[in-house]
Amino acid sequence: MSYTETFEEIRKRALAKWEAMENGKRARILVGTATCGRSSGALEVIDTIKATLARLGINALVTEVGCIGLCYLEPLVDIIKPGRPRISYARITTSNVAQLIEDYLVNDNPRPDLALGTMDGEVEGISKFWELPVLKRQVRIALRNCGHIDPDDIDQYIARGGYGGFVKALSMTPEAVIEEVQKSGLRGRGGAGFPTGTKWQFCRNSPGTLKYIICNADEGDPGAFMDRSVLEGDPHAVLEGMLIGAYAMGASEAIIYCRAEYPLALKRLYHAIEQMEDYGLLGDNILGTDMKLHIKIKEGAGAFVCGEETALMAGVEGKRGMPRPRPPFPAQSGLWAKPTNINNVETWANVSIILAQGGDWYASYGTEKSKGTKVFALAGKINNTGLIEVPMGISLREIIYDVGGGILGDKAFKAVQTGGPSGGCIPASALDSPVDYESLAALGSIMGSGAMIVMDEDTCPVDICRYFLNFTQKESCGKCTPCRVGTRQMLGMVERIATGHGKPEDLDKLLELANTVNLGSLCGLGQTAPNPVRTTIRYFQEEYKAHIMEKRCPSLLCKELIRYYIQPDKCAACMICLRQCPVEAISGGKNLVHTIDQEKCSKCGTCLDVCPYGAVSKFSAVWPDYPTEPFALSPEDQRERVRAARAKVKA
Repeated sequence: MSYTETFEEIRKRALAKWEAMENGKRARILVGTATCGRSSGALEVIDTIKATLARLGINALVTEVGCIGLCYLEPLVDIIKPGRPRISYARITTSNVAQLIEDYLVNDNPRPDLALGTMDGEVEGISKFWELPVLKRQVRIALRNCGHIDPDDIDQYIARGGYGGFVKALSMTPEAVIEEVQKSGLRGRGGAGFPTGTKWQFCRNSPGTLKYIICNADEGDPGAFMDRSVLEGDPHAVLEGMLIGAYAMGASEAIIYCRAEYPLALKRLYHAIEQMEDYGLLGDNILGTDMKLHIKIKEGAGAFVCGEETALMAGVEGKRGMPRPRPPFPAQSGLWAKPTNINNVETWANVSIILAQGGDWYASYGTEKSKGTKVFALAGKINNTGLIEVPMGISLREIIYDVGGGILGDKAFKAVQTGGPSGGCIPASALDSPVDYESLAALGSIMGSGAMIVMDEDTCPVDICRYFLNFTQKESCGKCTPCRVGTRQMLGMVERIATGHGKPEDLDKLLELANTVNLGSLCGLGQTAPNPVRTTIRYFQEEYKAHIMEKRCPSLLCKELIRYYIQPDKCAACMICLRQCPVEAISGGKNLVHTIDQEKCSKCGTCLDVCPYGAVSKFSAVWPDYPTEPFALSPEDQRERVRAARAKVKA
């Protein structure tokens, strides 16, 4: 039996199983149980669903699916009644899910008040799911199956076209497969954006009977969770991409390097690999052919530097995760000195559908130099936090306001950090810039793996720079002096500025030092660590000067430069702030004006949050109208002020 006949038998069984489920008489309930769903209580919701079905005597199928990207609306529960459209419900909890099931499955009330939208078809009073603003601009390629299939069921993946790309690849020569990937214009989604097909060609051309391919799942950027979600929601898409890559490059061994902090992703990967072996899609003589591939998983310890190719390989070899000079490049001498190709999770997830649909199809999305789509993790001060997948070339404004729903609390947008700690802060003036590799580089940032941290008007660029420098300095492996020493020196200078101890010449010194670290560092961590420094100084220099020259934080964020005051003409002596202060910095009696001891004050802002009279004010530097010491007023004068303040509030 040929490999096509063998796979066709597998596909027929999977399709029959899928069609029986789709067209059966049982209602289906899909619950998003990726990490975001679980953290919102999805597992407890499932327990309540099962208990409710048992109580009502309903024979329904409950399925766990991955994250569909709407993390801010979790837990998500979808219900499909036989012959009816799939309806998605948002923010479902244990307190309302039982009533939802009874209302819809028993009483045929689809509960439009809880519904997010219909996936297919129409239901009166419920909008269409894919017409929601957060989804309308998206094109889901890497995330195509997330939220739709049970990631633990290989048959569901196959029924939706899975492993068809691999079987098609087997009918082509390895060179033709690489040419198709090159035609697609796919670039590495892990950060540098190197053309994937060219990278594969280098590895294939390298001599040697033993070659390795590696999946880089060491996603360490703060605010990034793209790779985790793909592995949790659609692990077979990544594994199929690796199969295709192994065939094209002539590799027989594969490694998935995944951080141990991703337990659910690891669990689903281990299970998916077992299923592939059971189906003859992995091991020796795959689908009866001469091809063989064995995949092992290496659990990383969470070192950010191991996201760099050569440091990752050192970790796999059991060494300390530290980069090495190149050349030789991994394609020439990589893992255990053998030719090696490394791509990240999202890159591999795109490969299978590129082979299935064709390189020209994929290249029809995006821009001339940045083809296809990109998955981003939206985090920070934005309404629609979660995962999005959009065509390359979309503007930052469209991402933040159309897809992301704008800034929390309708505050003004200030900046967005792309590319994680190695990226740069892009200001509001660049909101209409397209999001592609070249445009982001021109702005001083990078694509990175896809983290987007959105900042509002209350964000201090000096503080943000300090935060990211602190991260990269701690994560530096220490091998090369420019990174080890340079990041520490940059951090020290930024900390002095943030605390009001900066000097006018510090900005020039910072930029000079940033240039040295960039040019002299061995790997991408050190080379890109200065990006937050460069971009925040480039776009927010006036705020740096305020910290240095005026000892003032315009954003009222740097704790060392702010003060909290209780305005005596507004204080009603209610004692709420006094009781809530965690460091007992507030003094005053029931009918006496309250004051804050600036020496004790931890600048936590609790007093500002809890004061019902608006008497607490926050300022940067000293406000001359209000003394820092307790008020030198007699008790009677204080009581008079309190009475006046209370009367003003009542009026």
